Amino acid sequence: MLFTPSELARRALDSAPDAMVIIDQQGVVLFANRQVSAQFGYAHEEIIGRTLDHLIPPLLRGQHVVRGGATGEQPSRAPDGAGPELFGRREDGTEFPLEISSSPVEDGGHAFIATIRNVADRKRAEAELIVAREDADRANLSKGRFLATASHDLRQPVQTLSLLNGTLRRIVAEPAAAAAVDQQERAIQAMSRLLNALLDISKLESGIIKPEPSDFTVDSLFGGLRRDFASAATSKGLTLKIDECAACAHSDPSLVEQILRNLVSNAIKYTREGWVRLRCLREQARVRIEVRDSGIGIPADQLGYIYDEFYQVAVATNASRDGYGLGLCIVQRLVRLLDLRLEVRSEVGKGSAFALVLPAAGGPAIPAGADSAQSPALLARVVASRVLLVEDDDAVRDATCMLLTVEGYRVTAVASLAQALHEARESERPDLLVTDYHLRGEETGIQVIARLRESLDPAMKAVLITGDTSSAVKELPRDRHLRIASKPVKSDELLALLGELLAT
Repeated sequence: MLFTPSELARRALDSAPDAMVIIDQQGVVLFANRQVSAQFGYAHEEIIGRTLDHLIPPLLRGQHVVRGGATGEQPSRAPDGAGPELFGRREDGTEFPLEISSSPVEDGGHAFIATIRNVADRKRAEAELIVAREDADRANLSKGRFLATASHDLRQPVQTLSLLNGTLRRIVAEPAAAAAVDQQERAIQAMSRLLNALLDISKLESGIIKPEPSDFTVDSLFGGLRRDFASAATSKGLTLKIDECAACAHSDPSLVEQILRNLVSNAIKYTREGWVRLRCLREQARVRIEVRDSGIGIPADQLGYIYDEFYQVAVATNASRDGYGLGLCIVQRLVRLLDLRLEVRSEVGKGSAFALVLPAAGGPAIPAGADSAQSPALLARVVASRVLLVEDDDAVRDATCMLLTVEGYRVTAVASLAQALHEARESERPDLLVTDYHLRGEETGIQVIARLRESLDPAMKAVLITGDTSSAVKELPRDRHLRIASKPVKSDELLALLGELLAT
């Protein structure tokens, strides 16, 4: 059957998924397709000959976008979000959100075709998305508070054990007892590594770690890795090769360092003899950092599992473990967070190679961080110096007192800001302040440092010890008379910080 052009156009409009009308300059409906009746509930003859305002609630009439007829202006679609929200009114009086867009018919501007779209589903989805986003923000805030508390509270007993172990190592002379203390130290270190790994994963999953990218020199990271892993490699009879690197990269240097620490640690762990090598290569706009080893290698069918939690290559489920299989899990999450690329090649019996690819720096780079290596002179014990210790946890306070006293310091220990201020007024001026970051109530170690500097000396030397998250630590104020240590801080590390401050 053949249709005339006008009949064909009418049938096409009736088949459209949206409600469509043709109106004249006064807004009178000349034509309405079937969807208009279906959407508004009016019979077709009740729509034809009425103005488009008949489909709009009385309070909104005259505000819809098709309003040009009375003034001679050409109707057009308002930008998204502009003007008041528009509603349609059905024959039964119910209302629904809609959008109207129009364009002139090619007849000299005497008629316009308007499309009327019900946007109730879209509005509902937008509202649900807003609610979901607010719920997610609240959940992340709650996770952040929990992790900050857990990070502090879980590290407190580990901190106590670590300090007590440091004290025992300094006073135990009998060989059997010394061996037991050494075993105890290894157990504490293993517990600390597991705790740190679990908290790192939790922080990454909660989204509270936010990258802070900057330009930095790769060699400034290599220096710390060379210092920290040399003894671990030597104790296994391995050669640790860390090349000089003049390249500069752009990313978050502290998180990149965490990635490399996990990769180097794994390389040493899975290499029984031979070498571990860290090097970097400049590739046009990229910097490629490689961690290679002559270790046991990874079977091809296991490469897909190496980033899973608690998975270890060639370790049975019930076998004794050297580590917990969390290092590469953390690496993968950090790589994703920083939007970097990590490549791996491995051959059983010949070793593995992990390559981290970063963008090159766009400008002059700065060192990634101060080298915290201590010279032998700075590690020497400073006898008879007075230390004011502020720590609200009884066990940690007692353990710290024991360690410092054994080392030769004169220690006054208090639990709060008020007690610290009282000691500052009534007793001999301390040479150094050691304070925990989180104290009882709302008090913080930052407040303790500020008030004591105000009372005694603006340049008072202080060590701030924190078990808080890495993102919070980054925001803490720094100055040349302040050192910040993260729990669980080792006894040797704490004593080195005291020696460094007191020697300056």
